[in-house]
Amino acid sequence: MNATIERPASSSGTFALGGQLVVHRLGFGAMRITGPGVWGEPADRDQAIAVLRRAVELGVELIDTADSYGPYVSEELIRTALRPYPSQLVIATKAGLVRTGPNLWSPVGRPEYLRQECEMSLRRLGLEQIALFQLHRVDPEVPLEEQVGELAALQSEGKIRFIGLSNVSVDQIRAARAVVPIATVQNRYNLVDRGSEDVVEHCEREHIGFIPWFPLATGALSRRDGPLTAFSERLGATPSQVAVAWLLHRSQVILPIPGTASVAHLEENVEAALIGLTDDQVAELGKLGAES
Repeated sequence: MNATIERPASSSGTFALGGQLVVHRLGFGAMRITGPGVWGEPADRDQAIAVLRRAVELGVELIDTADSYGPYVSEELIRTALRPYPSQLVIATKAGLVRTGPNLWSPVGRPEYLRQECEMSLRRLGLEQIALFQLHRVDPEVPLEEQVGELAALQSEGKIRFIGLSNVSVDQIRAARAVVPIATVQNRYNLVDRGSEDVVEHCEREHIGFIPWFPLATGALSRRDGPLTAFSERLGATPSQVAVAWLLHRSQVILPIPGTASVAHLEENVEAALIGLTDDQVAELGKLGAES
């Protein structure tokens, strides 16, 4: 069988994190392998492990998680499913949000807390170094320079390789880069939610990886009766595949990470890398998204 068909993520192109660490652009977001409300264990632990293993089989080289997913559950599942890790696999994790219950998130960016969570993520994931460690949310009670400064210290100690930011503005990116190089930015962005368009454009200019979270708008774009239905039928694809394909074509710095707890949905999402879109089709989809 053709290797592209067996490992469709390899058709998504590549991006060099920090200008050095090359990964296939289509990755996997490991938030939804936890319980309801991103809280606790999944209903089917074996299925969650199967999803992670299948993602790697499909050519995924970037798995994005966070200490707050569960909390801790996602990282522990990744270790159980995938360690010893394939040499090309990049595990990206985050710290800076604490959990007090299902769907509850509170920013904590005190340097000592970020250091503690980095140390614990290393232990949970079974890694000597985290390839990409991201500040999950800027804590408004702590100077940004202190938050990224602690990540810079952890980087100098060899505990993390590259530093990323999440849920930030262009001004915050600039402020952080005055302290330490930033490899990636992760903001909410999809075909119908482009509030971070200025951040995407900034990342393009500066060649910073942009990781869009909620790439399928929490399922709104994957509905069979949604805004992409007619277009997807013309292509012989599913709406979710079209939504992910649009992200891949929107910019070469975008690294989509659609997440799921289903092997079937995972396979569908990753096959989006096989969809070619013309410039006119990308523009048409952009207009559809703006009208939705």
